[in-house]
Amino acid sequence: MKKVLLAFFVALSLAGCASAQKHRDDVRDDSGQKLSAAAVQREIRVGMSGAEVVSALGAPNMVTTDAQRRETWVYDKIATERAVSSSSGGLWLILGGVGGASGASSTSQRTLTVIIKFDNDDKVRDYSYRQSSF
Repeated sequence: MKKVLLAFFVALSLAGCASAQKHRDDVRDDSGQKLSAAAVQREIRVGMSGAEVVSALGAPNMVTTDAQRRETWVYDKIATERAVSSSSGGLWLILGGVGGASGASSTSQRTLTVIIKFDNDDKVRDYSYRQSSF
């Protein structure tokens, strides 16, 4: 009986524990359109129209023109992800008990800059991208 009761209290104290990955998955928003280097590689091609680019990547952050009035679109995305996890547990009886706590956190940043240049017919003439993660 004592072993069953002890096992119950241990299971109860561990029931609230979750990893940082579990917490991150719970709060991450994976809905909607995501701009990524893979999306640029997969979707963008020389000769595409601006409407096709918007359909693939969404609206640009900045639009400029050069001396010949050709547009250049810039997509600049920065993502910061922070995950914090903490747990505590213990076995508390009427006269005292044993307890403990632990925690972890991690922060990461990713940047992606995409530059798309259009020709005189408003078709993609060139594109480039840079990404970093730290």
